[in-house]
Amino acid sequence: MSSPRVQANPQSSLPFGEEPKPGFRTKTAATRLTPEELGELEAAAESAGQALSEWLRGTALCAARQRPADPAELVLAEVWAVRYALLNLFHAAAEAAVEGRQLSPDSVLKIRDQADARKLQQARKLLDDFFACGGKERARMP
Repeated sequence: MSSPRVQANPQSSLPFGEEPKPGFRTKTAATRLTPEELGELEAAAESAGQALSEWLRGTALCAARQRPADPAELVLAEVWAVRYALLNLFHAAAEAAVEGRQLSPDSVLKIRDQADARKLQQARKLLDDFFACGGKERARMP
């Protein structure tokens, strides 16, 4: 009588019965490319000073981790930027008036650039905080 035979995962190089340690890469993703496409990827990796596999992994993970832009998120980002810009412009203008000077055009552009640079990050934080609080409220309700 023979016992049932169990095969280890052929994708893994670990001995049978051992679990992969957290952080170790044990899986492979493959794709097919034309010679021209491969040349483009190799050139991009080389210019980044990375091995092709390292560059591909980083680029793919970066793209996968970016959330698609939700229209509500974009609207909230613009509303946040307008609010940020207005409050900072009012504050800067009031400070300038107290000091007896005018607000410089460079100050206005700097405030605009700061708002633009932070708006999407702030909108996502606001949404995350909103949904986190909503989850806590729902958990308390019977």
